[in-house]
Amino acid sequence: MPDNKRIALICEDPANLFDMARNEDRKLLESLNARGWTAEAKDWKDPQADWSSYDLVILKSPYDYHNRLEEFQTWLHKLSALEVRLLNPVKMVLWNADKHYLKEIEEAGFYIIPSVFLEKDTTTHLSTLFTRLGTDKIIVKPCVSGGSKNTFTLVKGDPELEKHPLNELLRQEAFIAQPFLKEIHAGEWSLVFFGGRFSHAIVKKPKEGDFRVQPQYGATIHGVQPDAAVIKDATALVRRFAADALYTRVDGVLVDGKLALMELELIEPLLYTAFEERSFENYLEALEETMIVS
Repeated sequence: MPDNKRIALICEDPANLFDMARNEDRKLLESLNARGWTAEAKDWKDPQADWSSYDLVILKSPYDYHNRLEEFQTWLHKLSALEVRLLNPVKMVLWNADKHYLKEIEEAGFYIIPSVFLEKDTTTHLSTLFTRLGTDKIIVKPCVSGGSKNTFTLVKGDPELEKHPLNELLRQEAFIAQPFLKEIHAGEWSLVFFGGRFSHAIVKKPKEGDFRVQPQYGATIHGVQPDAAVIKDATALVRRFAADALYTRVDGVLVDGKLALMELELIEPLLYTAFEERSFENYLEALEETMIVS
């Protein structure tokens, strides 16, 4: 039984969560307390919170962080100044908040979906993106985003293409453009790791006629067992870029049997614990190990 440490589990307001996320947060909180810690749900925006009173702060579902990024970054720096330990670590979270991190992952030799970054305060002739990415259909989303906010598909030859609001949106923030891969119809894979070890995986399949894989948009979720080669590649990625992470979710699609990375989720991923019986035990074991080595 671990020492009775105080843990703040950073959660979104339950009223704003869909059922799967709400249930996962609740069960994790219960599991932490059952393990012998004193854990409570906290909102990272709580102005009354005494963060220094906690031995550990764990990010779980701060789903609104991308809408309040500067405020969120200020809070992260405050924790650092108070020497309050955060999981995942502050430096890692700051890096992971902006999808420009994919450049670093690609430069390290890992397979990512081809990406073109459209920087803030620039103008792009959208028709040129199809040539640059070698495709007739593109997905564009903000570099700091969540829940498919401001995520669009662009189709080559669309007579209204240059009237698209993307250039207006670029005045506010940077975007990333990626080819729409037909493999997304077979599903987006999520491999979940705790303490750098593979725990379980799911595949999210969009509903007919849609490309979004979030449950709130009608996607279906299925537990799966990836091939050993896929797990090996994902494990290498986690060890290279998330070695100190309590939890990591590797999202991608299978292209010719190989995982093409879409995102490395280190801030607020749904962990799909409902699809693996041992998932909470895996999580808690990783947390206990992290505390021992701290």
